[in-house]
Amino acid sequence: WAFILTKVAMFLVEGKTPKEFWDSYGRTLTAVQSAAILEIAHAVMRLVKSSPMAVLMQVASRLVCVWIWPQLSTKAQSHWSLYLMAASWALVEVPRYAFYAVNLVQEEVPYPLFWLRYSLFAFLYPTGITGELLQLITSLSDLTNVSLIIFYLAIVTVILYIPGSPFMYMHMVKQRAGSFKRRKMGKQPKRKIEGVEYPENEKGKRSTLSLNQATWKAAMQGVNTEVAKAIEGERNWRFKYNKHCVKSVGVAAANKKHCLQIAKQGLDYLHNTFEFHKDEKVMSLKEAMYSIEDTYHTGFIRGIQAKPATFDYTVPYHGKQLRGQALLDQIKKWVDYGTIEKEAGEAIAACVNNKEWLDLSDSYFVLLGAGSAMGPIKTLLDHGANIIAVDLNRSPIWERLINMVRESCGTMYFTLSKPQDTLRNDEELFAAAGTNLFSNAPEVANWLSTLLPGKQFYIGGYAYLDGPLFLKVSIAMDAIIEKVAKVRGVQHVGCAFLCSPTDCFVIPEEAHKAMEHNYNRATWWQRLFELVGLLKRNATPAIAASDSKASFPIVDGYVVPQGPNYALAKRLQHWRCMLIREAGGWASSNIAPSTATASVVSNKSFAAAYGGMHSFKPMEVFYQETSNAVMGALLIHDVKNTNGVSYPSTTLNNPLELFASGAFHGGIWRIGYNFNQIGPISAVLFYLRTYSIALTAAGAGAIGG
Repeated sequence: WAFILTKVAMFLVEGKTPKEFWDSYGRTLTAVQSAAILEIAHAVMRLVKSSPMAVLMQVASRLVCVWIWPQLSTKAQSHWSLYLMAASWALVEVPRYAFYAVNLVQEEVPYPLFWLRYSLFAFLYPTGITGELLQLITSLSDLTNVSLIIFYLAIVTVILYIPGSPFMYMHMVKQRAGSFKRRKMGKQPKRKIEGVEYPENEKGKRSTLSLNQATWKAAMQGVNTEVAKAIEGERNWRFKYNKHCVKSVGVAAANKKHCLQIAKQGLDYLHNTFEFHKDEKVMSLKEAMYSIEDTYHTGFIRGIQAKPATFDYTVPYHGKQLRGQALLDQIKKWVDYGTIEKEAGEAIAACVNNKEWLDLSDSYFVLLGAGSAMGPIKTLLDHGANIIAVDLNRSPIWERLINMVRESCGTMYFTLSKPQDTLRNDEELFAAAGTNLFSNAPEVANWLSTLLPGKQFYIGGYAYLDGPLFLKVSIAMDAIIEKVAKVRGVQHVGCAFLCSPTDCFVIPEEAHKAMEHNYNRATWWQRLFELVGLLKRNATPAIAASDSKASFPIVDGYVVPQGPNYALAKRLQHWRCMLIREAGGWASSNIAPSTATASVVSNKSFAAAYGGMHSFKPMEVFYQETSNAVMGALLIHDVKNTNGVSYPSTTLNNPLELFASGAFHGGIWRIGYNFNQIGPISAVLFYLRTYSIALTAAGAGAIGG
């Protein structure tokens, strides 16, 4: 790269044309850039910590710029953007590779080189991307004479730059912030491990992927040897986990006994394999839950609002507060369009029509992660429920929750580190409230096991964290539910979760037919994306049951970038629900729609994808207040309707049908194309619609210049 940079500088100083540079050093530039294919391999093989997706996007966009556009177009070879592109690449790569080299022999890279490595992109990424796009656009007129396929490939490539460029730039911004933060902090002492922790693998590392892959294998052992071996043999679990997860769901759908066996084996493996660290001792999570005997004091707050004589159910939607007939009309629109399943619409309508259901003053809801953005606490308090809240021991969280309760007609019980009567004011109350599910899961389970004897508990797992922490908090919540159900009796303890639509489910036959219908009515541009391999058909053959005459269509809603830890965290919630229900308990796990929460839309790429998803009928992305309200209604329905699928007295052909009933999926079960593929294209459509005028002007200017 230093050689390329030197030659670009020399040719510019000497006033030579880009065509002369290409004729002299085009092959050299192509060879040097092509060597970057090794970087993709290194990322995939985990020889480096770089994101394989980010590396693939960066390298692939450059490769087409040396393999195709200037190779086939003399106009591209002659355009000044060739210099801009090559110089930008070289100016980025020279300090980057120098940084890597110095890092191999020195404990700390000198600050000037460190700064260049993580700062030059701020200027050189935009110039490099501009050079690449101008090379592409300049070559278009020549490409039409070479091959229409290559011409259309070029058009698609231009479109892909729209979501890809912000993604790459923000990836580098985050990488820079993290690198500067780590350098400023210096070497940190090794973190003391407390509570739930991933086990060490054979290399002595606490690998999340190793445990994840081993859990799916353990779940399939003795059920389907072929699938278990395929899971064990997968060498790229991080990016190919989804196909194995879909196969395991298919195996579970084929046989009820196997379905429950998979659930039990998967959870047993997690409980026995996750470590629990306490007072310098290390034990399994299962052992910790039954050997640690500590507990908490109980706090109690009652709301000051009087309970109304009757309740109306209200759903905020597009700036309006829908209730009564207006809400029923909107429910019908969602069902007719295919955004939600008929059963979900009927469940919400039942809450509107049965107002006596809405008085929850005799119901007790345990909320693990009470302050979660997608949790039901506000809906439940608005209807007078008794909340048993568990959340982090952070004063701001409890100030918000306690004040929320005070302004309601509900009540709240919560953990305290000290007796409530010893706390002199709100400040001390907020400071003493809360706990940590990672480090204190046994104590939380002990507290819940003896709290309010004789009351029916509906325990909801709503805590959410990013990445590997989500799996950790999910298994901690599961261990709490498992023990409380065992101590209080499963008939007195129900479990509730929010299913993610980006998962794999058994679905109704009507939803499967709608997939086919929407696929057959795909637009021309959707067919074009399918032709080049960027879209895949959503509908797949139904799974025939081996123990009945039933067959089960399946939807694969996995979004691979979410990762295997997210997938397993959601799957273990399914497993727990099925086992609780099979044992005679109540279980509710309805599918929530894609929701534009603050944390999601803060990522510009996700925000753009959400902004364009309505282009795929019948997709609709909801705002948080709407999702909270509709999911709260489904939870209330599941509690009050004793003839519903949440109660074990209702017969199911397969336990997986539990998740097919209350599906407010936002359209994922009925779109013609697989949801994993539509995100980037939706983002492209959003950007095209938003910046169409600017893009047209830029393209015309580039061709004219």
